[in-house]
Amino acid sequence: MLPALEAAELPADAIEVGRIADAWGIKGWFKVLPHSAQPEALFSSKRWFLQAPGASANTAFRLAIREAKEHSDCIVASSEDVPDRNAAEALRGARIFVPRSSFPTASDDEYYWVDLIGLSVVNREGVTLGTVRELLATGPQTTLVLTAEEDGKAIERMVPFVSVFVDKVDLPGRLITVDWQPDF
Repeated sequence: MLPALEAAELPADAIEVGRIADAWGIKGWFKVLPHSAQPEALFSSKRWFLQAPGASANTAFRLAIREAKEHSDCIVASSEDVPDRNAAEALRGARIFVPRSSFPTASDDEYYWVDLIGLSVVNREGVTLGTVRELLATGPQTTLVLTAEEDGKAIERMVPFVSVFVDKVDLPGRLITVDWQPDF
């Protein structure tokens, strides 16, 4: 059960960016596990929308964020609406959404992972390699995880998301062109 938070409708451009892991300390702070290795959206948005575990898709609550900062391997945050540890513990497991419009503007040749998921991937020869299902942070680089169907079977491919292999990302055209062969 979430503490007494203001009920709100999720914005049309809401993106899930993390979930609340647990309380942190005794003054109402809570730990957040971001879905991205670079969680700028959590820092730039001063209002988060929460959904309790198991809640229906249209049930959300607005949470005004006082402060969010990096701490070790997670993010910690505080809110005026969460006065103590008990209230913070009640948030455990809540999914965090922020409006896409509150994300910082990406620089040229920078992309939010959420924008890449679902894009088709083709190689220079025009062979379709699959659709981006997810991205993995694999240390020094990010890897695109593609799914495709060949000969009636689902297959998975992984393509490093680095400039030596990625020729072009066309977000409006929903297409990524890569220097990669189907048999890699």
